Amino acid sequence: MKNRLTAKDLINVGIYTAIYLVIFFVTGMIGAVPILYPTIFILTPILTGIPFMLFLTKVEKFGMVSLMGIILGVFWYFMGYTWLAPVVYIPMAIIADVVMNTKKYKSFKVNTIGFWLFSCAELGCQMPMWVMADTYMEGVKQQMGEQFATDLAKYMPPWMGIAAIGIMFVGAVIGANIGKKMLKKHFERAGIA
Repeated sequence: MKNRLTAKDLINVGIYTAIYLVIFFVTGMIGAVPILYPTIFILTPILTGIPFMLFLTKVEKFGMVSLMGIILGVFWYFMGYTWLAPVVYIPMAIIADVVMNTKKYKSFKVNTIGFWLFSCAELGCQMPMWVMADTYMEGVKQQMGEQFATDLAKYMPPWMGIAAIGIMFVGAVIGANIGKKMLKKHFERAGIA
């Protein structure tokens, strides 16, 4: 019974998922300028690091991080990011949850690795431009114009998906550390070292 998620846990998931989404959305606006699109991979984990690390001070049960990832994956699917969003978000969130749960969400280092894995789920939103390039870019041309599609393909080549994993690691480490410094009292209260 103690391991089951309570109403309070679900409320925390809802609140922090909403905060995460707003920051993610605002950061994603940078993608409106194709040359700046790759910066999303470092900025998103830096900026979402603060609320995510605060969220982890509330997590004591396995499943809360997974649930956040499921909500995000489904949300991005309905926002038009294709089936790849949930297919990447859900397993990455579960893996992140499993990793953090190994230390019961109390190890800052392990939580940082989990946050990085969770951040990598974002690639599910960008994957269509690489794995469904023709269809995706045709849609971009119709919505944003041919010049935008050409520039996007230029600044977001397929190898960027692999480079993004390393870039996100740097962003996740920076974001987690900023979160830890800003939320020192919360970390101490939650027993995260």
